[in-house]
Amino acid sequence: MTDVKVAVLGGSGWMGRIHTMAFQTFPHFFGTSHGTARVVAIVDRDPARADDLARRAPGAKILQDWRQVVNDPEIDLIDICLPDNLHFEVAEAGLKAGKHVFCEKPLANTAAEARVLADLAREQGVITRVGHAFPRNPVHDLAKEIIEAGEIGEIKMFKGCQHIDVFGDPLAPFMWRADGDLAPTGIVGDTGSHVFSFMEFLVGRVSALIADNLILTPKRPVVDGLAIGGQTELTGEERWAEVTNPDATNLLCRFENGAAGLVDFSRTATGRKFRQTYEIYGTKGSLAYDYDEVNRLRFYSHEDRPGRAGFRAIDVGPEHPSYRAFLPLPNFGLGYNESKIIEAAEVIRSITTKTPMWPTFENGHHICQIVDACMESSRLKRWVEIPST
Repeated sequence: MTDVKVAVLGGSGWMGRIHTMAFQTFPHFFGTSHGTARVVAIVDRDPARADDLARRAPGAKILQDWRQVVNDPEIDLIDICLPDNLHFEVAEAGLKAGKHVFCEKPLANTAAEARVLADLAREQGVITRVGHAFPRNPVHDLAKEIIEAGEIGEIKMFKGCQHIDVFGDPLAPFMWRADGDLAPTGIVGDTGSHVFSFMEFLVGRVSALIADNLILTPKRPVVDGLAIGGQTELTGEERWAEVTNPDATNLLCRFENGAAGLVDFSRTATGRKFRQTYEIYGTKGSLAYDYDEVNRLRFYSHEDRPGRAGFRAIDVGPEHPSYRAFLPLPNFGLGYNESKIIEAAEVIRSITTKTPMWPTFENGHHICQIVDACMESSRLKRWVEIPST
């Protein structure tokens, strides 16, 4: 049994806590035949959080500088849960040190940076992974199985959306995700990349798109220390900061296989706490997914006889190994944390078996190309082509 030693960077944040939990938890569900993980270091720049982090990961070194772990010979895997603007620098340093690298999305600020990382990973012969966890819900493996079996025929149209209302209120406080220096692509890299990951996983490469990025609330009050999901009451004495990256995007796209796409996403959809859907239309049938029915896929087939045709609901269950690892019965919903546990198990399996698994940095590069094209298209107000690699 191989014990992969992990350093989690950004350990006190939402993603850092989830990743730490996932590495500690996955053997309870997936066993140890493909190795285990041991969190041996957690990096967080706030020393006041050290005691809490030490309790979450007994025995782990608690450090304030990510550079302290990159060249540590004890560490096998660098796990990056830091703000977007640090992803490239840290991932590049980890790869150059010969480490396996697991990076939360977006992989990099630009496709050019992502290309550097993908090429460097290939040269170093290490395992890479981008944290696009939503498609690891086993319901999407079923969708891919149906598509690859030809059951819906040739794909002609993809429609997808993801909306939240974390900034639905114009007085919702400013956070780093609205800062164009810390998160240069805003909602496009943050939420849009989730939709793009479904496109990459289920439909294929995007060849061209036209996008309209919007800043819907140009200024927000600043409340120091407030993170996503935090609650506060304004005093009226707050300073205000400019929102310098997109709040929302609408786009049309074309895929290399000839399919068309219609996509929208935002962080300002008042009342939409979390809305994620896709529809995939083919020449023989179609698929529809709604996160509100998290483990249910709807499937339509032209082969149904007249008068009986309609969408059927398929509840993913223990027939699928990554579902069976958690539950013996269908329709006991697996949520986001379970998807992250699946992701952690796959990362460790990739390392111990030397077998890359989707999404690698190469897949992440394609997703970054879509993000880049959205930024360029909105700036130029025209269609932008995405080159093949």
